[in-house]
Amino acid sequence: MMQRSKTGIKGFDKLVEGGFPAGTTILYTGTPGTGKTIFALEYLYNGATMFKEKGLFVTFEESKEEVLEQGKQFGWNFADLEKKGLLKIIAIPAREISKNTSNDILEMCKKEKYKRLVVDSLSTLSVNAPIFSVAEHLSISEVVNQSTVFSPPVVGDLMVKRFIYGFIDDLRQINGITTLLISENSIHSDFLSRDTVSEFLCDGVIVVTFESLGGAYSRSLLVRKMRQTKNDEDIHPLEINKDGVIIHDIDEKGK
Repeated sequence: MMQRSKTGIKGFDKLVEGGFPAGTTILYTGTPGTGKTIFALEYLYNGATMFKEKGLFVTFEESKEEVLEQGKQFGWNFADLEKKGLLKIIAIPAREISKNTSNDILEMCKKEKYKRLVVDSLSTLSVNAPIFSVAEHLSISEVVNQSTVFSPPVVGDLMVKRFIYGFIDDLRQINGITTLLISENSIHSDFLSRDTVSEFLCDGVIVVTFESLGGAYSRSLLVRKMRQTKNDEDIHPLEINKDGVIIHDIDEKGK
């Protein structure tokens, strides 16, 4: 029987036959204000409290104090979980991201044997980490061809994509860890992520959207793909209340 990394988030696990396939890498993507970080934090909190699975939360977007305070709003005592060794929160300002940051995250996961990892966000990591790469790692055929005019932005884009390929592949090599990569997308783009490649590389893709309709159902969630398991293909209303995230059935929206 396939092992599952259950989220414990009300209404979600049934959309993916009981939870994420263990050991997979999931892209959780959406526009600002869709509750991406809240979903990810609840995934880690439930993992620690319901399933006794150690989790690591790495953020480049907020301070640790802000994360702890956000948890308190939903009754999640992250400080207590850290004391028990069930959760680790690391906040790294974007300006402090270095060429070693991604490797440090990978090595920490291996050493501490974390079962759940959240990176918030892949967008920030992938934009900042590759600036420490050197162009000699790229072949000239990757940068230019007969119809291409060479320019620095071309090299920068390729470095970002090369970094993402490597990072996601390295995550897959860590035995038993299920990873949630938070990403941003744009309503004006045909791609599901800002980097345009992680949606193809990740085992699963979850897309959250926000519409200014008012009320509880302004947000919606779609499991776009999920390898190794069947997934619900409908768009579901997503609610954020005082206890966290709730994924509703479609027929509940009109009630």
